[in-house]
Amino acid sequence: MNFRNMEEFWPFYVNQHSKPATRRWHFAGTLSSILCLIYAVLFNWWFLLFVPLLGYGMAWYSHFYVEGNIPATFGHPVWSLLCDYKMFGLMLTGQMDREIKRLGKRPVLQPY
Repeated sequence: MNFRNMEEFWPFYVNQHSKPATRRWHFAGTLSSILCLIYAVLFNWWFLLFVPLLGYGMAWYSHFYVEGNIPATFGHPVWSLLCDYKMFGLMLTGQMDREIKRLGKRPVLQPY
């Protein structure tokens, strides 16, 4: 399925992260990758290797073993990364539950 913009992709992305544990794994992965990026810039460039390993590793673990689906990154890498940061921000500010309720009233497009 092709999405024209992030607004079209966002409901699908949220649907792919329906379980709270999946979202928590994503939050931990994103936070870890951001912290590794900061550490790499300030102290040791070798830590750049850990940025994608931690970020994607934790997120993909959550999809395969918690959510039971295929990561959206495989089909839509750019939209998925942007939505991951959006979800991280919403979780950080405590607004993700409200966003899930808001989107729960709308039909979600399936990729297949």
